[in-house]
Amino acid sequence: MADSPEPGSSPRSAPGGARAVLEASAAATARGDPATLALVLETEGSTYVRAGAMALFGAREGQVGWLSGGCVEPEIEQRAAEAAAAQGIDWIDIDTRSDEDLFAGSAQGCRGRLRLALLPLAGLRDWPALVDEWRRGHGDLRLDLQAGGALTAAVGDERQRWTLPAASLPWPSAPGSAEPGRWRLEIAAPPSVLVLGAGPETPTLLPLLRTLGWMTTLVERRPRWAALAALADHALARSPAQALATARAHDAALVMHHHFELDREALEHLGGDGGQGIGFVGLLGPQRRRDDLFRVLPAAARDALAARLHSPIGLALGGEGPEAIALSVAAQLQRHRHGAD
Repeated sequence: MADSPEPGSSPRSAPGGARAVLEASAAATARGDPATLALVLETEGSTYVRAGAMALFGAREGQVGWLSGGCVEPEIEQRAAEAAAAQGIDWIDIDTRSDEDLFAGSAQGCRGRLRLALLPLAGLRDWPALVDEWRRGHGDLRLDLQAGGALTAAVGDERQRWTLPAASLPWPSAPGSAEPGRWRLEIAAPPSVLVLGAGPETPTLLPLLRTLGWMTTLVERRPRWAALAALADHALARSPAQALATARAHDAALVMHHHFELDREALEHLGGDGGQGIGFVGLLGPQRRRDDLFRVLPAAARDALAARLHSPIGLALGGEGPEAIALSVAAQLQRHRHGAD
């Protein structure tokens, strides 16, 4: 079985979003890098990101994650280095809502406000253990930060508490705030997709999903496609029944063998008890092929799949060939992830 690379290693494709930042932060903490996690606490107006967004500064990999289109990062990077040196929490209030900001400075034109906390990772002992729980899908990352420097972080049953020196807040408390100077944020666990069967689309699809922050598990027993295991976070040379019996819960499953009997086997098990928790099942191939598969499935499996099956999988984006198919599949998964189905 091929497993995911350790944080800080060099995967074939880099993850994106919160996954990229958190994995890099865990690696930086383990190495002792003078790194700082920039965490968005509040936003107002038009901003590039929302509360809960993160970026990492000072790690060996350089900057990981973005909080703007590149306009405010130089200022944040400088302040992040100062926070790391002082080993204390600092705060930044970036306000570009005035007319003058359209024609001066970085000229963002976003007319928004970001309020950030800069968290030096040197003071967050056992941070990598929390990130590991998060990336394994054991729960959302819940952060409770107070202006006095108290920070609690939890994932599932794993919980850590720290108290760091903290600068004074450079902004007044929000009017009417129930708990001034306190922020509770949740970083959703990374989505996980089970890919049953490799094929010509896999070399494009798996790296693309990884850059979007998905955790990927490839299930493939055929020697012809064995080399593609390196593209997934996890690779299992097992049957669908064995793959569904593993502890990891999956948000989506894709059936992509290009082989009728292997697809039938996968669909039967996805329609059984082991696949009931997977809310999105995608089947590659035309509608007629789906109908042929349904004719040979047990009635119970057909009924269990009816409301969850997306077939043919993929949005109608145009184009031909495996790369275009991979893009259409990734686009539909991303749309489903954000509740747009």
